[in-house]
Amino acid sequence: MEVRKFVMDNRILYVRLPCNPIFPIGVVYLADHVHKLFPTIEQRIFDLGTVPPLDYASALDQCIDEFKPTLLVYSWRDIQIYAPVGGRGGNPLQYSFEIFYAKNPLVKLHGAFGGLRMLTSYYGELWRNLGLIKRGLKRAQKYHPDIRVVVGGGAVSVFYEQLGKSLPKGTIVSVGEGETLLEKLLTRTDITSERCYTVGESQPRTRLIHEQPTPVQKTACNYDYIESIWSEFSYYLQEGDFYIGVQTKRGCPHNCCYCVYTVVEGKQVRINPADEVVAEMRQLYNRGIRNFWFTDAQFIPARKFIEDAEELLQKIVDSGMTDIHWAAYIRADNLAPKTCELMVKTGMNYFEIGITSGSQELVRKMRMGYNLRTVLQNCRDLKAAGFNDLVSVNYSFNVIDERPETIRQTIAYHRELEKIFGADKVEPAIFFIGLQPHTHLEEYAFKEGIVKQGYNPMSHMPWNARKLLWNPEPLGSFFGEVCLEAWRRNPNDFGREVMKILEERVGCADLEEALCAPLEVKEKKLLAVS
Repeated sequence: MEVRKFVMDNRILYVRLPCNPIFPIGVVYLADHVHKLFPTIEQRIFDLGTVPPLDYASALDQCIDEFKPTLLVYSWRDIQIYAPVGGRGGNPLQYSFEIFYAKNPLVKLHGAFGGLRMLTSYYGELWRNLGLIKRGLKRAQKYHPDIRVVVGGGAVSVFYEQLGKSLPKGTIVSVGEGETLLEKLLTRTDITSERCYTVGESQPRTRLIHEQPTPVQKTACNYDYIESIWSEFSYYLQEGDFYIGVQTKRGCPHNCCYCVYTVVEGKQVRINPADEVVAEMRQLYNRGIRNFWFTDAQFIPARKFIEDAEELLQKIVDSGMTDIHWAAYIRADNLAPKTCELMVKTGMNYFEIGITSGSQELVRKMRMGYNLRTVLQNCRDLKAAGFNDLVSVNYSFNVIDERPETIRQTIAYHRELEKIFGADKVEPAIFFIGLQPHTHLEEYAFKEGIVKQGYNPMSHMPWNARKLLWNPEPLGSFFGEVCLEAWRRNPNDFGREVMKILEERVGCADLEEALCAPLEVKEKKLLAVS
């Protein structure tokens, strides 16, 4: 009876810290989950992403004064500064390359001023968000001195060890999914087995992020309820070009060397029932939404999940929502002709594929686990099914063992994709990977002496930033010059210009060369027999 009363007395305020205007699906799903378990608990969602920057503090104060929460849950999405396109008032990748690789002193100076501005913005955002967390806690303590604070989200899951040093004592730092953690907090159940730790009271367990999340049975989000607790919900319904997130599964089974998704979400793929996904989409559809983004780490993470994807797409067809569009991040090696037909029939009008390299040899070395020949065939099937929209192809040059011949292979592969979809439909997105904690690439960096144990992955001082923005020599300067020339020639079509310049400088391989990767045969040592 006492536990029940404690649960009912809770008032949960979810505060989404400022970030780009992306639909905050994490806090929406958390609030929905808690409501289904404890329908009488009062909750509110407060999205600072919809508030003007000068009003952050006063708006937060006003919300806390009105709601008087007993539990504050902060969602922190973004921290890393590097991106291939404009970000915090400029292009961080461009400024970095101007500083590191430009030969013209004026260009270097431009990069230095831009970089300084972005560095100031980066640290300003860190201190601002930490300040908002502390401010909210202090304000809420006026009404409930024993209030608890949980901080989670994508940024926290990656940098949980570093952030703990700056958060208020007693803050619960949540890694990955937060549903079962909130359940236990609300029922006064021990939380030590959850992927979390309490600042000032416990230390994060070794390899905490690598622990598997607790599976949660997902049902359709109740948007009638969400709308009742989130006054800013209509903000995301006003513009027709917003893609609203819908999750069809969690988890990623792969080991791509630079990616942290597989540890944040866990390797166990958990499929949301197709009927529940369609029911959730229908609620948004009835509110005028026609553009959906499937927020899974991979829409079809492996071939054994093709049938699940086809079931979902067929049920979307059967639902009668014929005027929708959707997009997703897709491993294009996991498609079948029927899948392609259903994708086109259900309105897929954009997708991203992260092949990283057009060299099968490098794909293997980066542990990406797919066959480039299969990707091409599946893309041909998709085109044959009637797909005529945009494809974004992510390339991350100079990751591991890049050489002129592998660059030529990537050019050949990209040109083949252009032949399939049309050059105007294939947009190369040029990334230089940011070194992230808890990845195989970080282990490789330790082994090669590029970074040392105990380095601070959140530091973006120039001497650290050059290591975190992965572009090592001997090809680092070459790629730096190529990118600078592309920005100079055609900044509005940077990716295509990079591919054009690379082909001018190193040429284009035969496609078959890109698709073949001879297995490395390690020489066996003979044991001496005495």
